[in-house]
Amino acid sequence: MHSTVQPLAFFSRPFWIAVIAAGVWINASEIFRYFVFIMPMVREAFPMIQDVAPINVGIFLSWMVWDTFLVFAVCCVVWLYLDRFGGGARNAVLAGTFIWIPIFVLLWLGLFNMNLSTGAILAVAWPLSWLEMIVAALLIDQVRRRF
Repeated sequence: MHSTVQPLAFFSRPFWIAVIAAGVWINASEIFRYFVFIMPMVREAFPMIQDVAPINVGIFLSWMVWDTFLVFAVCCVVWLYLDRFGGGARNAVLAGTFIWIPIFVLLWLGLFNMNLSTGAILAVAWPLSWLEMIVAALLIDQVRRRF
């Protein structure tokens, strides 16, 4: 199957609508997951580390950078995958999973390998981050279909 999208169409109005839709979802999901699950679990697991899992202006600004890169990586990979292999829920789930693995699986596996995470944290972080990527991919697919 050959791509039907022209090179400059990648950064078209529908793409930017997808970026906004996925961006709102990803940011809400990231904030929810961190404050409800990850921050309390990390603080409980590592009480010996002073000021572990802090939240301050510097951390907030670094989160803004992280989320910006995350949103664009997700949108670009999912958009290109769906363009190449076709839309639909099945391909959106596959695309969301394919972007989840190099970002979240590697992030949390690296933290775990450095003893900066626990199995319990992985058991929460991985499925919730996977769900985040799947919903984002489904949103992107819906935008592609409507516009």
